[in-house]
Amino acid sequence: MQIDILNIEGKKTGRTLELPEEIFGIEPNNHVIYLSVKQYLAAKRQGSHKVKTRAEVKGSSRKLHKQKGTGGSRKGNIRNPLYKGGGTIFGPKPHSYDFKLNRKVKDLAKMSALAHKAKANAIVIVEDLQMDTPKTATAVKMIHSVNTGARKTLFVIPEYNENVLLSFRNVQGINNVMLSDMNTYDIMNADVLVLSESAANVFAEQENEPAEA
Repeated sequence: MQIDILNIEGKKTGRTLELPEEIFGIEPNNHVIYLSVKQYLAAKRQGSHKVKTRAEVKGSSRKLHKQKGTGGSRKGNIRNPLYKGGGTIFGPKPHSYDFKLNRKVKDLAKMSALAHKAKANAIVIVEDLQMDTPKTATAVKMIHSVNTGARKTLFVIPEYNENVLLSFRNVQGINNVMLSDMNTYDIMNADVLVLSESAANVFAEQENEPAEA
């Protein structure tokens, strides 16, 4: 698919870039998108919930009364889960919610998310943002110039650039990531995907790579 390249003021430069149909033109697979987003959110959960069992709560280990002859039920010690202040039965313990997802499934999910954005005409390519020092005002002005008033924007750069990352760090509604860190959740969570020209060229170069024998 052919997309116009804009300058940082949001105006057309007269140049275009061809994004590969093998990535942006496929039929999206919504199920793998669901799996990838579910795995991403599950991995972010702390899983630090914890309750105390009867072995961990305070209280004497003395048996409350003899086993037989009282007319009452049999009882152990005061830490019994049936008593107030006793341990908890089958309560939550710290564990990870993450689960394995095959690399091919993750790749297909990311391509499907990109295809969704392409179908919605929600992909913008802008010239690389050159910054000698962090300038939040310049960065925000550029994003507002190139998108159509989207509430949430994902701005993708090809590699680590401290000045660019610092410029977007505290801006609400704009998520700035490196191309290698871009994931399905970030793509689907954004209204508009803004690719820097260098980042978009990485996709174009992948299309032109010779096939392996």
